[in-house]
Amino acid sequence: MHAWPASEVPALPGQGRDLRIHDTASGGRVTLTPGPVARIYVCGITPYDATHMGHAATYNAFDLVQRVWLDTKRQVHYVQNVTDVDDPLLERAQRDGVDWVKLAEQETALFREDMTALRMLPPKHYIGAVEAIPGIVPLVERLRDLGAAYELEGDIYFSVESDPHFGQVSHLDAAAMRLLSTERGGDPDRPGKKNPLDPLLWLAARDGEPSWDGGSLGRGRPGWHIECVAIALDHLGMGFDVQGGGSDLAFPHHEMGASHAQVLTGEFPMAKAYVHAGMVALDGEKMSKSKGNLVFVSQLRRDGVDPAAIRLALHAHHYRSDWEWTDQGLQEAVARLGRWRAAVSRPDGPAADALIEQIREALADDLDTPTALAAVDRWVALQEEQGGTDTGAPGLVSRAVDALLGVAL
Repeated sequence: MHAWPASEVPALPGQGRDLRIHDTASGGRVTLTPGPVARIYVCGITPYDATHMGHAATYNAFDLVQRVWLDTKRQVHYVQNVTDVDDPLLERAQRDGVDWVKLAEQETALFREDMTALRMLPPKHYIGAVEAIPGIVPLVERLRDLGAAYELEGDIYFSVESDPHFGQVSHLDAAAMRLLSTERGGDPDRPGKKNPLDPLLWLAARDGEPSWDGGSLGRGRPGWHIECVAIALDHLGMGFDVQGGGSDLAFPHHEMGASHAQVLTGEFPMAKAYVHAGMVALDGEKMSKSKGNLVFVSQLRRDGVDPAAIRLALHAHHYRSDWEWTDQGLQEAVARLGRWRAAVSRPDGPAADALIEQIREALADDLDTPTALAAVDRWVALQEEQGGTDTGAPGLVSRAVDALLGVAL
């Protein structure tokens, strides 16, 4: 599977700061100090509907992580998956009377278009669950051989009790885990499971559903969590720098994935930091496909909204906060974009060196985009009120906003 094209990231004078970011597993901020190549895995979409603002907010956050690392002169090895076979996809295809493969291809293509328009940096490896199946099967077989997996009516489950570190990503109690498992695709009430929380590794073939050769597992398809583990271990290995996604993935997805990987390798932890973006609401409820209360990136683009304004609307909120998408917020972003573009179009302006350092410091401080925007606003206000004599400043501000915030002026 191919990703989307990369937009150029302008080079800036000086060098950025190491990123201090909130780690869900430790409950506090950690300073990330990757080697020459920083490694990040971000969980991708299940392609049964278009990219909504909740998706955009999540991928915006991890685009910023990459930009901070690039500004420290590191390379970035970014991996993202596409869950191109899963129950929600199959259910939507059946509901609409379309082929599930075509639906997945169509929505994945639209996602690529949205990411390109928003200037999100693409992953080095963009891997679909289906193409990962040959690598998933041996991992499930190994877990079974290690005594960490068991069969139930042809399906294969992972035993959470096989990982002594289980629970150290989300730090939830058993009751909360069981509730979230029910809400987020698990089956804690299925009779015969050793532990209600045990997640599915391999679903035996069902009539009318797609299935693949699972070797000694029999025909079937993979569970959700093992898909990401197989892709991450194949392309990044253990102990990569950031496991990212929305806050609704902390449990069960990232918790279970960490346990799968830790039992498979005998190493801990799977990732040095588990970083989660907040949820975006509309009309008082979390924006989600199941509720249908969605604002789509593609629709905003068709309505003529500049993608740069969409990014500024996202940047106006701290990535970890839960917030509500509003037309007013979008209009404020459109107005801000207009002011910024007018300011950098002038032939000279106030010196910009201090501004670049302010943006760098704000982003290094747990991706504090509201503070970064405020810093640019102050420079723009000074440009509007007093102007300046630095002929290189407008161009430097434009490059900095592009390089660090992904917004083209």
